[in-house]
Amino acid sequence: MPELAAVLWDMDGTLVDTEGLWSVTIGELAERHGGELSAATREDLTGSSLDRTVRAVRAEVGLDPDDPQGVAADGRWLTDRTAEVFGRGVPWRPGARAALAAVRAAGLPTALVTSTYRELTEVALDTIGRGFFDVTVCGDEVSATKPDPAPYRRAAELLGVDPHACVAVEDSPTGTRSAVAAGATVLVVPAEVAVAAGERRVRRSSLVGLTVADLRAALAGETPDGVAVADHRTRAGAH
Repeated sequence: MPELAAVLWDMDGTLVDTEGLWSVTIGELAERHGGELSAATREDLTGSSLDRTVRAVRAEVGLDPDDPQGVAADGRWLTDRTAEVFGRGVPWRPGARAALAAVRAAGLPTALVTSTYRELTEVALDTIGRGFFDVTVCGDEVSATKPDPAPYRRAAELLGVDPHACVAVEDSPTGTRSAVAAGATVLVVPAEVAVAAGERRVRRSSLVGLTVADLRAALAGETPDGVAVADHRTRAGAH
């Protein structure tokens, strides 16, 4: 097994409790068009990109999801409205700030890997703190967003590490699929949506009390209690 080379952090729903804020603004976008966002669609959009979110909302309310002008206008409105909400401060997820500090104190390289676009990520970082991360990868800076592996591969490339030696910390199915496809092991800390079991996934109920030893155990395929959850020798056949 490789040594833990870096920790790759998701943002929304993992470090900060912004999924609820997104639910408000995405719902408001649907209401602007005289519709209502279904619970199923909102769940499906957890961890998704701005473009996919806007197109899904437009389809939900009966508008053309492929109209470039409409998508651009709705994307601009949603970005501006969400920036306004984020600007009031974003709430931390339990244990997240202490976990970031523990990893930083250990000297491990770190990246923030989010589907949120740079403009909004910078607003959230006013609360989180930029000093916790060596690099940040945002949804508008990669060729494809989560669940594509591109964001996590880019983060590992920028850090100069092998993704197979990284632990990604994620809360959503979308983000988990992205990190696993990139080759990382995922510490899954579900928030809004359940994440299915699978290869290279270790579960934890929250980030409260998380240590670097826990992250090393996750990379080794163990829970904090030392129970193996995956055979990491199958990496070569991973998707």
